[in-house]
Amino acid sequence: MAAFYTFEDLSGTSTPVTGDNPYKDLIAACHDDPIQIQARYDAHRTNRNAQQRAKFLAPDFLGVTIDDILAKLEDPTIEPGFVDWRNCLVFWARPPQQVRSLIAEVQRRLKDAAAPDLWIMPPMNLHMTAMEVAHSYSPGEIDALVSKLKPEMAEIANYTLDHRARLVKPMVSYDAQALALSFLPAVGEGDRPPEIDSYTYHHLRRDLFSKIQAAGVKVASRYAIPSAHLTIGRFITKRHFETANGDVDHSRVVKLVAAIEDINEWLQAEYWPKDEGIKAGGEWIVGEERGLEARKGKLWYGGGERLYLGEGL
Repeated sequence: MAAFYTFEDLSGTSTPVTGDNPYKDLIAACHDDPIQIQARYDAHRTNRNAQQRAKFLAPDFLGVTIDDILAKLEDPTIEPGFVDWRNCLVFWARPPQQVRSLIAEVQRRLKDAAAPDLWIMPPMNLHMTAMEVAHSYSPGEIDALVSKLKPEMAEIANYTLDHRARLVKPMVSYDAQALALSFLPAVGEGDRPPEIDSYTYHHLRRDLFSKIQAAGVKVASRYAIPSAHLTIGRFITKRHFETANGDVDHSRVVKLVAAIEDINEWLQAEYWPKDEGIKAGGEWIVGEERGLEARKGKLWYGGGERLYLGEGL
């Protein structure tokens, strides 16, 4: 089962692998306690940001990592006729309008303050991958999986109608390739009884995994780490972060890191839970406005073909 992971779990605790569903293992390791589950999600993103900060600010930092495929799609002169060959099958959670509005402001601050060359994920393409079934397959391979999954697709996409997982505490997470807005599973924040949040986002991921496997489709996701995030921007050029002779412009890298940290301080001050409640955009019940969306195709950057859209709350 170790081959399931391609992203490192930085939550600070090793999760024993005991079965075919990696999400069950983390829940068991946390004794099915939402407080411990939130702590694992928090530790992962906090440790990851600290790790990336050290890399960005190191004297030998080589600069941001360009998404070559996206760069070619955005600028066809780089490689005329280029086609993204990666076909995927996913269940997406689309953020509600209040969260999209918050993301738009975060994107504006990032682009204005430090990264004018940053590619911004368009608002209508924003998504959180609740479950990645397959990635980088051929169209025929994806269609074969869709045929197996189709009888259960509506039930899976509508699962959030009566399995409500709430997310809170938005924060910008980043690495040399991309930036994301991440959330934590809620545990009673916003003057709500803790038992309301006993079903967490990680429980939702566990159940989606089980339902897809039960339909006869092997989940081949890139990660099962404790993370709830939406990609909001990617690097498609190094121009802004290079000097005239092509060296890394460390002053601009420092400015980017400072901008991210300023944004995260603003998010915590304005959008994290307070005694009087949570500001609009600072929480998200998965399935709000729209249920889960089954989607296939070349959807790495928000495209692809919708197969089924679940009913929203």
